[in-house]
Amino acid sequence: MDVYEAVTSRRAVRGFKNEPVSRTVLERVLSAAAWSPSGSNIQPWNTYVLTGAPLVELKTCAVERVAHGDRWDERQYEMYPPVLKSPYAERRSAFGKERYSALGIAREDWEARQRAAIANWNCFGAPAALFCYIDRDLGRPQWADVGMYLQTVMLLLRAEGLHSCPQMAWSQVRETVAEVLSPPDGLILFCGMSIGYEDPAVSSARTGRAPLHETVTFVG
Repeated sequence: MDVYEAVTSRRAVRGFKNEPVSRTVLERVLSAAAWSPSGSNIQPWNTYVLTGAPLVELKTCAVERVAHGDRWDERQYEMYPPVLKSPYAERRSAFGKERYSALGIAREDWEARQRAAIANWNCFGAPAALFCYIDRDLGRPQWADVGMYLQTVMLLLRAEGLHSCPQMAWSQVRETVAEVLSPPDGLILFCGMSIGYEDPAVSSARTGRAPLHETVTFVG
């Protein structure tokens, strides 16, 4: 698989087979991802990988917590601005419509939407998950470095025939994650990432992208 194919075939998959992912493959992916760029090569990512019994434990605790309606953990960063301006608000709205339409869920069916949301904390059935932390004392450029690292991980997973789903939703139950991972106090959980082989039986929509002229300006 070349780089273009990896980029265009990568998407947030929300349905995985119960097929184990080789630790050898995960180590190969993460060893290569370590070459991701970062300012002054400080490599600000702190990654935890869960499989097997520890992942089952985390899924069970997180799903039960959300299903019981427990309060979210206090945010350590703002996922979206309180008021999302145009064109970003329209793009987010379009994503929601495409996502729930693919699942056959009507806009007004709040209960079905909640059930679909809870699947986040079951990793959509994935047998492996990654949790990425960043030191709370680092700044916005280092958060950007973490984003480049995660993109590299996702592209390398595609090269291995795997899919993924990055999930900021895990930051909302960060204390539950910490009970399993025991990260140092100075780290902030940025996101989780479900990893595995796609289950083609699960309905999904490939979200569109803005035309080039909306996001790119050529000069000269």
